[in-house]
Amino acid sequence: MTSFASCGLVVGHATDVNGVTGCTVVRGASGAFRCGVHVLGRATGTRELALLDPAHLVSRVDAILLSGGSAYGLDAAAGAMRWMEEQGRGFPVGAGVVPIIPGAVIFDLAPLGRFDARPTPAMAYDACQQAVAEPAEGSVGAGTGATVGKVAGPAGSMKGGVGCGAADAGSVSVRALAVVNALGDVRDANGRIVAGARDAKGLWLDSAAWLSRGVPEPARFESVAGRNTTLCVVSTNVALDRVQLGAIARAATAALYRRITPVGTSFDGDVVFATAPVDGIAAPPEQVEALAVYALEMAIERAVRTSAPGDVLTA
Repeated sequence: MTSFASCGLVVGHATDVNGVTGCTVVRGASGAFRCGVHVLGRATGTRELALLDPAHLVSRVDAILLSGGSAYGLDAAAGAMRWMEEQGRGFPVGAGVVPIIPGAVIFDLAPLGRFDARPTPAMAYDACQQAVAEPAEGSVGAGTGATVGKVAGPAGSMKGGVGCGAADAGSVSVRALAVVNALGDVRDANGRIVAGARDAKGLWLDSAAWLSRGVPEPARFESVAGRNTTLCVVSTNVALDRVQLGAIARAATAALYRRITPVGTSFDGDVVFATAPVDGIAAPPEQVEALAVYALEMAIERAVRTSAPGDVLTA
């Protein structure tokens, strides 16, 4: 299992098995941390991303919420807010604190579960409470209802999920977490499709190639429009400011382009967060960028391998 302890973070999942949805909270093990973001997709559902702008007053965040439930899932943040307030964590405002929790959602309404099943504030509270340094992977938390390879409709898709990755060089650590709910296919380091869209015979459709030839069945394609997103968090133990973290998040999207084809489409809501401790070690940002790409590639592949191991190509 991948440990986020070196980056000062813990991760908690809350899973609705019957409704096939859930949420995941990434929070500081003992306090706030710095955070940057890059928005890659064009069909996003987010909260509080504006405060990650380097010009914003608030320079630290208390947690990141990743949730199923589409826009409904953003309501779950209230539970994480309550947990943080009870712990005295947040931006001080005299009489109390205001927890700072940016977040993003995936669309998982109905494909595998019920349309009316959405992550709740109580679930996000539990995710905060149960957070650990070595989180579970697969069909858990925000990845519970995730699927991949949906260009030809839900029938040919496969399970997505949550995956983690790690990269270290000397004292520099980078950890990655990915919730993969992509329109496209997931590939391994050699470029082979390991999970994605299949035709009626169960053979790989190759989503990027299929789309490049035109969409033979527009109605089926439009049925999955806006129902896709990969949410990522890359974390390091290096002290970086918000400008640098935004650059790390942008650089880490190379992992998505290498491992998900196609990615960042008008039907995907892909978002990459990057985090660093308030007090960390010194290292060149460019080194962190390179390690972030490697760790995130690993996390993306593990998201499908740990969710549907019997279906994912291994040979």
